[in-house]
Amino acid sequence: MTKPVLIALAQMNAHLGKVNANVSRLAEARAKSALQGAEIIVTPEMFLSGYPCDDLVLRNDFMADVAAGIDQLTELTSDGGPAIVVGAPAAIDGAIYNSVFVLDGGKQLARFDKVNLPNYGVFDDKRNFTAGQMPGPVMLRGLKIGFPICEDIWEPNVAECLEESGADLIIAINASPFDISKPERRMSTIVARTVETGLPVAYVNMVGGQDELVYDGSSFAINAGGKLACHLPSFSGSVVVISAQKTAGMVTLTGQITPPDSDLTALYRGLCLGLRDYVHKNGFPGVLLGLSGGIDSALVAALSVDALGAEAVHAVMMPSAFTSQESLDDAAEMAAALGIRLDTIAITPAVDALGTMLSDQFAGTAPDVAEENIQSRLRGLILMGISNKHGAMVLATGNKSEYAAGYSTLYGDMCGGYAPLKDVWKVDVFRLCEWRNRHLPRGAAGPEGVVIPQAIIDKPPSAELRPDQKDTDSLPPYDQLDAIMAALCEEMADIETIVARGYNRDDVTQASQLLFRAEYKRFQAAPGPKMTPVAFGRDRRLPLTSGFNPIKR
Repeated sequence: MTKPVLIALAQMNAHLGKVNANVSRLAEARAKSALQGAEIIVTPEMFLSGYPCDDLVLRNDFMADVAAGIDQLTELTSDGGPAIVVGAPAAIDGAIYNSVFVLDGGKQLARFDKVNLPNYGVFDDKRNFTAGQMPGPVMLRGLKIGFPICEDIWEPNVAECLEESGADLIIAINASPFDISKPERRMSTIVARTVETGLPVAYVNMVGGQDELVYDGSSFAINAGGKLACHLPSFSGSVVVISAQKTAGMVTLTGQITPPDSDLTALYRGLCLGLRDYVHKNGFPGVLLGLSGGIDSALVAALSVDALGAEAVHAVMMPSAFTSQESLDDAAEMAAALGIRLDTIAITPAVDALGTMLSDQFAGTAPDVAEENIQSRLRGLILMGISNKHGAMVLATGNKSEYAAGYSTLYGDMCGGYAPLKDVWKVDVFRLCEWRNRHLPRGAAGPEGVVIPQAIIDKPPSAELRPDQKDTDSLPPYDQLDAIMAALCEEMADIETIVARGYNRDDVTQASQLLFRAEYKRFQAAPGPKMTPVAFGRDRRLPLTSGFNPIKR
């Protein structure tokens, strides 16, 4: 029996574009893993640059920074410590590749390029990268290791090539964004690769938020028989050393197993991570939101405190003539439970002033959505004014159901720099609020216990823009609406297909009409973290101007 090779799986948070910071982070992780006896440290896909870089890779100065980072890391390995396997873009003979560099002994031992370039969903690798050639394994510290890059392990061809080329072990480097269905799909995919090749596979994933994407980490290793050998924590950075023992020509991996999060835990922690990194990586001092006494702003407030701490969260209650005393009381109770600053700025004087200013324009017409939207836009104006003065970023508090139906006001409740609930259906907003009152997420900065008053959860949703208004005045019940919208958005299902599943035809027709009419609103919406298989944004691309009508055909 040979001595086992200890390999550090470096599930780390890259700051896109800050190459020097990423070099420093990797150097620190390497030093710590060396103290644990690691001989190799492996990073996620494109760790050195961050991912996705989009058109940054077309800039010579950016690629020069990356090349300098590779040189620094190569020199670092001349100390005889752990070899470095790092993901980074490579500019070679006029082409750009998504690559993995193998560095050891002060030299670049190998470079392999991504073969299968994804061009679906949020991925656009074919726009920026050239496909690589089929790779073979590299001999590294006594093991022949293959290093496929993300999509190369989701498809069977690269793993098959590595097995046929004599690999002992496969270590796949990934920047695989989270959605609620992704962990299970990853695991089943890697089990399939181990069964097909007879080789163990370690899966190293990025962690952290990058614009609309959240990387959950959740790195793991599977032995040849399909048995789990290691699982890293979700939604937090972690460098874990695993053992690769070669016996009778077969490598067996062993390591610690941290159980994965439940679905609701993962959803909540993913939202926190996306918000935290968007705020911190963009240098905002904190966040600002309208706290209405409704459930959406309540959840956003709780997420903000858990992600950033109470001192970084400023809430403003902006009552109108239609705001209930219950909403005022609920907002105050919640702010006290979270320990956040809550200011009250009544919009009634501004509403009255605008009513006077627009009286000639509105003469002879009955009050309608125009007057309602003025209230929403005044609230947005107030929040943006405070933001401009003090620097905190405004958070839009709308949920995916509202964005899907267009049940939101441009330049009103949609205004803001980031929309934490943009990819969270309304039914899940309720579930998350109930969950948060029972659990304090790992790593959360907020308090334990009930932070969202039960009255907020129990009362019927309302925009409170007219007397006795309820969301169900304009929309089907959310349990029905969300299921219909999910079919329309995530499956691109047509009306007849959804009706055949037992849904009311009028509800399906209304939802489809609302969805298509609101494309222009979503185009102008703030970014928000992807949590479902198909999110509004990079995932779903439809024309703003289109004569297609799913109803009148």
